[in-house]
Amino acid sequence: MSEYIAFHKPFGFLSQFTGDDRQKTLSEFSLPKDVYAAGRLDKDSEGLLLLSDDGKFIKKLLDPDHGHARVYWVQVEGMPTDKSLQALARGVTLRGYQTKSCDVRRLDPEPDIPPRDPPIRVRKAIPTCWIEMTLTEGKNRQVRRMTAAIGHPTLRLIRQKIGLLVLGDLPAGDWRPVKRADILP
Repeated sequence: MSEYIAFHKPFGFLSQFTGDDRQKTLSEFSLPKDVYAAGRLDKDSEGLLLLSDDGKFIKKLLDPDHGHARVYWVQVEGMPTDKSLQALARGVTLRGYQTKSCDVRRLDPEPDIPPRDPPIRVRKAIPTCWIEMTLTEGKNRQVRRMTAAIGHPTLRLIRQKIGLLVLGDLPAGDWRPVKRADILP
């Protein structure tokens, strides 16, 4: 029987079990044997990471033709205008690639989440804003590149949802077993 694990990846860890001596990896957590990450979150990102030993399911989950939703909470530098958020939602051009349209909204009130360790950089003269982005594709560092393209660099990025599966109140560094039906219908 296949295993499916919802893991809250902390900031500063790779989404893999091996790395060089200076890198923090998933091997530092007591995760079940023989599971591997279904997709990636870069080292600087946090939040929901799905792990499984079900190769067929992971292939389906990652296949761009299936386009399942991924929801991110993104703290950006500055206060994006409605026009900037609309441009982000329509899709932006990154290195010659036009991103697909996505859902974007301001999070108001801002989410109540624990501070990051180490904390994000703070500039007293520049405010920050939290937005929620729902994408159906996942290119390398796409969210960060998209927010930078509208002039609002990402300061903090937390994946909240993959398909039907929600991070919820799972603490950073913890995991829980889930069912396949909890992820995709």
